[in-house]
Amino acid sequence: MAFKNKTHARLAGKIGGYTTHSRYDSREIAARATAGFLKSFPAKVDPEGVLPLEERLRRAEMAKKAHFARLSLAGVRARQRKAGRAR
Repeated sequence: MAFKNKTHARLAGKIGGYTTHSRYDSREIAARATAGFLKSFPAKVDPEGVLPLEERLRRAEMAKKAHFARLSLAGVRARQRKAGRAR
């Protein structure tokens, strides 16, 4: 569907999201995606599956922590840039 402008597209997206969440439990919608995302970490740290399970899980946990720390840092930097523009 073609929209006249970005505002119309954004509002149509909001309507779709609200409609979906009015019909289904948000946790159910996100559960499969979350499970797949969390499964990706062991595969990233040991793609061949040669590490012992305990070591693979330890490394996967560290990879997950590093991922979220990078996201946090990116958020801090974005807020700092935004604050610099506001002055």
